[in-house]
Amino acid sequence: MAADHILVQRVLLILFVLSGVKLSESARIFTIINHCKETVWPGVFPGDNFNGGGFTLKSGQSLIFTAPVGFQGRIWGRTGCNFDKNGNGSCQTGDCGPSLKCSGTGKTPASLAEFTLASLDFYDVSLVDGFNVPISVTPINGKGNCSIAGCDGDLRQDCPKELAVKANGKVVACRSACDVFDTDEYCCRGNYGNPTTCQPTYYSKKFKQVCPTAYSYAYDDPTSIYTCSGTDYVIAFCSSRKRPVCTYHDHKLVCGGSNGLRSLLSNLWMIILGLTLIANLNIIF
Repeated sequence: MAADHILVQRVLLILFVLSGVKLSESARIFTIINHCKETVWPGVFPGDNFNGGGFTLKSGQSLIFTAPVGFQGRIWGRTGCNFDKNGNGSCQTGDCGPSLKCSGTGKTPASLAEFTLASLDFYDVSLVDGFNVPISVTPINGKGNCSIAGCDGDLRQDCPKELAVKANGKVVACRSACDVFDTDEYCCRGNYGNPTTCQPTYYSKKFKQVCPTAYSYAYDDPTSIYTCSGTDYVIAFCSSRKRPVCTYHDHKLVCGGSNGLRSLLSNLWMIILGLTLIANLNIIF
C-alpha cells in the first residue's frame, strides 16, 4: 500500500518538471537519530547509500549519510532485534530479511519515512502499513514548504486490540486495518480504489488522531505529503516534532528546523545539542 504514495510523488514531480521550475540538484545529507530509550535497528531500502541498508543505533546515537538526487526509497526502524556477530538474525518488528543489512522492504507493521529526491523533493511518513515506532522527518535549510512530517505519538499505547501485535505480553506494534481485515474498503482497492470512494475509516481516524501529519490511509495526501528543495533531512525515532535538531552540511554544524540556518552563538541550547550530536554520531560519505 505504501507504494501508492511513491506513485503520487511521481505524478506531482512530473507536474513540477513540466512547470519549468528549476530547483536544487545537490546531494542530500541524512542524519538518523535514535531518541528512544531502547536500541533501534534502522532499515533503508534501497540501502546502497546507507551502509548496505541496515545498522544499529543505541539510545542517543546518530549516523549521517549522503544520498544523491534520484534516490527514491524508505527508512524505518526495526525493534526487538537479535543479531549474531556475523549480522545474522531477526527482529520483532520491521524485519527485512535474515541479516542486519536489509535485502528488501520491511515487514508490516512498520512506520515508514518515504523519500523521492529530485530537483524538488517529496517526503512523507506513512502508517498505511501500520505502526511500530514513532518517527519524524525534519528538513533543514531548504526552500519551499519544508514542513516537519511524521508521527511523534505512540500508537502502541492506544492500539485497538484487534490490530495489536504483542510480544511477551507487551504491544510492540499496531497493524493496519487493511493488513488485518484485507477488505477493499480498508485497502482502498476495487470499488474503493480512488480518492472519492476511499474515505477515512474508524481505524485510520484513530491513527490520524495520534499522528496528524502522517499518512493514515492510502489517499491521505493533502495533510501528509510534503515538498522541499535543496534540503537536508533529520530522521528521528521517538522524538517530538518540535524538538530542535542538528546535522552537518559542507562539514559545518547546522541546527534548527525548516526555516533555515540559525546562529549557534546566540542559542546556547543549539551548542549543547550540536556537541551531543558530535559525541554520538558517525559520519558515512
